[in-house]
Amino acid sequence: MAYNPDSFAHKAERKGVELLVDAAVKHTNKDRQKAMMQFIDLAQKFIGDTWDPKAYDRMREAISTTDKKWYKYISSLFDDVDEKQIKALALNVGYEAGIRGYKQTRAMSEKYNCNVPWVILMDPTSACNLHCTGCWAAEYGHTLALTYEQLESIVKQGRELGIHAYVMTGGEPMMRKKDIIRLADEFQDCYFNFYTNGTLIDDEFCEEMKRVGNVSPNISIEGFEDANDGRRGNGVFDKIMHAMDIMKEHKCLFGASICYTSVNYKVVTSDEFLDMLIGKGCKMIWYFHYMPVGCGASTNLLLTPEQREYMINRVRWIRGYNTGKPIMAIDFQNDGEYIHGCIAGGKYYLHINPNGDVEPCVFIHYSTANIKEKTLLECLQQPLFMQYRKNQPFNKNSLQPCPMLENPQFLRKMVRESGAKSTDMQAPEDVDALCGKCDEYAAKWAPVAEKHWEAKHFTRSDGKESGSVTLGK
Repeated sequence: MAYNPDSFAHKAERKGVELLVDAAVKHTNKDRQKAMMQFIDLAQKFIGDTWDPKAYDRMREAISTTDKKWYKYISSLFDDVDEKQIKALALNVGYEAGIRGYKQTRAMSEKYNCNVPWVILMDPTSACNLHCTGCWAAEYGHTLALTYEQLESIVKQGRELGIHAYVMTGGEPMMRKKDIIRLADEFQDCYFNFYTNGTLIDDEFCEEMKRVGNVSPNISIEGFEDANDGRRGNGVFDKIMHAMDIMKEHKCLFGASICYTSVNYKVVTSDEFLDMLIGKGCKMIWYFHYMPVGCGASTNLLLTPEQREYMINRVRWIRGYNTGKPIMAIDFQNDGEYIHGCIAGGKYYLHINPNGDVEPCVFIHYSTANIKEKTLLECLQQPLFMQYRKNQPFNKNSLQPCPMLENPQFLRKMVRESGAKSTDMQAPEDVDALCGKCDEYAAKWAPVAEKHWEAKHFTRSDGKESGSVTLGK
């Protein structure tokens, strides 16, 4: 039986969840701790044994008293974020995407024998009002775009596969801000997140975000004024600070996107920097490891093994149960163990560039299918994505998840065997040239990653894996 996201049964179940969410939200001003416990109970009811039962107990413990860090963090969400956005987060990210959608995409993956992602990352445009050093989007040029009808079609097809989470980059997606709101308005059971330089956010857009509820931004920032403006241009840091102030004033949910390098890794994880973001109202940090993508990309910005070890331990400290800061921090490269390695190639996500090329990852610009010529399902069944499905995970050690950065032999092999072509419109990059920039890094990181992995996942005498040793301890 085909999946129908607009079926009566689906709508009825969503309505039931909505009533439970409403009941929990109503308690926030009366008994906040009770409201938080209700959200955990709700999650356990619908997620069930998909998570370890101990995970729910740890969440309850984390908010068991009002002096705990995570109680203060969640409480700040209720205080600082518009109620409609809170509800959309619970309903669309929690229920539609995270619970029902995740189960549906797994079922579709089995049905069609291909990867079906949990989230789609797409670029409405390659145009941007800035030209930042090292930005992969700058390699595309500024003349490409997906029409609104094409964006709409991607979401419609995605919903039929169970996909309810959509992320947009560019270029600068705010060059298409009216279309972002239009999509969110049209698909109220989906969630739309976007990465932006922040310079085009204004009062009017904040009001529109609150009106639709199901859209929020992540602002790209690489440090304080000198570092940020050195990459993005004079005055950009002040504009970012202004955008954050506006969103805080309007009670809009937003996060920060940070590319860390051998130069800025300590600054962007420092107490001073984190306190600044928290004070501005930022609720989430997405850390991205620098990738040497593009013909002119420098390898000098790649981290040394010692620097990467620092990042692993520092991010875990930041989001620790009893340590760190009241902000959620995710490090895509070093958190591979929580998502079972590489998530690209449609396993959990994919990237559609502004030319329509369906790529396995935002950092890996190769493809054998275009969304303007094929259906989304056909794009998921393309030869390159089938190579991903065949070869994932690329390493038993999830501290070495990527087929480019830590396992370049895999990307070489998959591109060759699938016949994939470079999708870079400006300067197509040969896969051997790209992977050649990663070989030395991979070789140096491998023994360090293995040391950490063995320490945390040593094998017990009964042959079972143990996770009792904490990384970095």
